[in-house]
Amino acid sequence: MHSVNKMSLGRRQFLHALGAGAAVAAASPLALEAKADSENNDEKRKSRYKETDHVKAYYRVNRYPS
Repeated sequence: MHSVNKMSLGRRQFLHALGAGAAVAAASPLALEAKADSENNDEKRKSRYKETDHVKAYYRVNRYPS
């Protein structure tokens, strides 16, 4: 019989490598440095809601009181 020496992954080796890769991929975002907030207290407290035309149309169509 003629034997061929091929490098191949079996099913179990493949799943093991896949699991190890997933663990490394999940841990990589955790290794990044944390960033501080760039807003000061006044900017954090300001109103961000704006009643634009499409918001007014939404309220009108859904019969919200004005």
